[in-house]
Amino acid sequence: MIGFILARAVTYGALFVGVLLIYLPRIVLSRSGMVPPSSTGALQIVGMSVGACGAALALWCIGTFAFVGRGTPAPFDPPRRLVVRGPYRMLRNPMYIGASLALTGAALFYPSLALLAYAGLFLLATHLFVIWYEELTLKRTFRGEYEAYCRGVRRRLPRLPRSTVPTCYSAPLPAASHPQLSPRGIP
Repeated sequence: MIGFILARAVTYGALFVGVLLIYLPRIVLSRSGMVPPSSTGALQIVGMSVGACGAALALWCIGTFAFVGRGTPAPFDPPRRLVVRGPYRMLRNPMYIGASLALTGAALFYPSLALLAYAGLFLLATHLFVIWYEELTLKRTFRGEYEAYCRGVRRRLPRLPRSTVPTCYSAPLPAASHPQLSPRGIP
């Protein structure tokens, strides 16, 4: 069973990556007259790093959909379970963030404003898709479970883990600033 799910996820993932992250950007680059850089400089290294991180995140998401959600990234073959593990613990839409980072990395590598604009349009299109289709479908399918997930996990920017967010000032206060404390900060 998992083999069939994985095969579907790989197929749909390859179509997603192939069309949106390779084929269409290639058209954008060729129509803008962009040619590959003649040398590899700092901008190309940053672009490759950002692109690789974005691609790895998107692939992690596809794998998580298959193994945890028992489905694929395709809207017509979605996960059967609400996926809240892996990268989905930190963001509700990490696959779109990963794909946007991959496109941004390519725009940096080629220094292409046209490709950067495509990345921006991709991010806008996925945002509208999430709001107008994906979230409504997930609310209908998973009801309260999805609503609780939305309350705890942001759509685009991750929250800091609770253990790293200071909840109070831990250094002792001077006695003069707190009348109930002795000069050593002890009540």
